[in-house]
Amino acid sequence: MFKKSTFGSLLVVLFMQALMADTIDKDDLNGNWHLRVMDGMEVRKARAILDFDMDKMKLSGFDACNRIGGTLLQISENNTSVPMLSATRMACRQSVHRWVSKRLHETLKEGFCIKEETKYGVEGIVMKSPHHELFFKRMQRD
Repeated sequence: MFKKSTFGSLLVVLFMQALMADTIDKDDLNGNWHLRVMDGMEVRKARAILDFDMDKMKLSGFDACNRIGGTLLQISENNTSVPMLSATRMACRQSVHRWVSKRLHETLKEGFCIKEETKYGVEGIVMKSPHHELFFKRMQRD
């Protein structure tokens, strides 16, 4: 169960315009994505995962320390969506987990665009905000 946290009151701007501009089809975004590289640093061991359900306009996952979740609201006139995130409040085990968790939340807060991209010889998506670039690889589907 999610508890309201400091992120629970945080309004997050998701720039849906990038999704609508054919950078990635919303159906292709559905599913679980494992964070591999953040701001040029390999962070696979932090095990941060985002799960997009664009049919229900939901975002959930694990920020390397805590479960996160939120509902993406309707797209406004300026092609943005404003979800409300909530998160559990468990302590982070290692400094890499704290580093990833903090920057993932900063990326969500700043607003981001998503594009399909191949990096490091791996197909995936890049989530880019004004201050951060995150590369995710799709997790295996059942």
